[in-house]
Amino acid sequence: MIKVSVIIPVYNVEQYLRQCLESVVNQTLREIEIICINDGSTDNSLKILREYQKTDKRIIIIDKEHEEVSASRNIGMKKATGEFISFIDSDDYVDLNFLENLYNAAKKYSCDIACANIVRLKGNEKYNKFIYKEQKYSYNTDEKILLAGIPKNNYVWNKIYNREKIIEYNIEFPYGRLFEDKAWSIKAVYYLNGLVTVPYTEYFYRKNPKSIVSEKSAKKQNDSILSEQEMIEFAREKNIKMPKGFRLAQRDRYRIFGITYMKCFYFYPDIKKYYLFGLIPVWQAKKRN
Repeated sequence: MIKVSVIIPVYNVEQYLRQCLESVVNQTLREIEIICINDGSTDNSLKILREYQKTDKRIIIIDKEHEEVSASRNIGMKKATGEFISFIDSDDYVDLNFLENLYNAAKKYSCDIACANIVRLKGNEKYNKFIYKEQKYSYNTDEKILLAGIPKNNYVWNKIYNREKIIEYNIEFPYGRLFEDKAWSIKAVYYLNGLVTVPYTEYFYRKNPKSIVSEKSAKKQNDSILSEQEMIEFAREKNIKMPKGFRLAQRDRYRIFGITYMKCFYFYPDIKKYYLFGLIPVWQAKKRN
């Protein structure tokens, strides 16, 4: 029986891919399948995947044209056969007991989701981004949202999810959109029954300067706002309590002769804060609906 299907979208990550794959193929939980979706890579990523597949038959390679990570994850979910699914980005890596610890915790407490710590990698430095100090579990919606770290840390990849429940509620990633985590995670946490946190188990997240989400673009900003709006609308529809005060993706810039002298940041649910040169707070007001 496949206990966990690991879904790894791959796009031009030859620099980090071996470290990612080493952390997955050497998991202490052996009953896994490793679904790698090559999203039209133009570097040696596909070559590296095939190299690893020769020595580990659990690796399944899907080679396709470039469509962004959301499409790759959806394809991976359709291909998966495991009891649970896990998303690992190809420029990240995990503890060798990552899947075993999450799987055992999910089974022990009959939870459909298990969550690990998030450690951010920046060069040779490591920073604790989201850390669980103790094991907690809940079947209450608002408590699950809080334990999952939504909305500030609503990432998909530090968790495992019951695959049948994902299929039952038809939870898919919005096609072609960046920051798809924001719209997807809150739905998974809402619909799936039970969430457990797992301390001393790390997902190592790399801030890759060459990744698409690291690039500055109008699409990146628009996609972030759109996914955030979808998340907030879903929360309102389902009467989910969202913590006040988290900064939204929407922002306004005021310029003179092409130089930004003022930035306005929006904070949930209805606060606007103005910063001189984007740094010095000067004024705040309520947003008009």
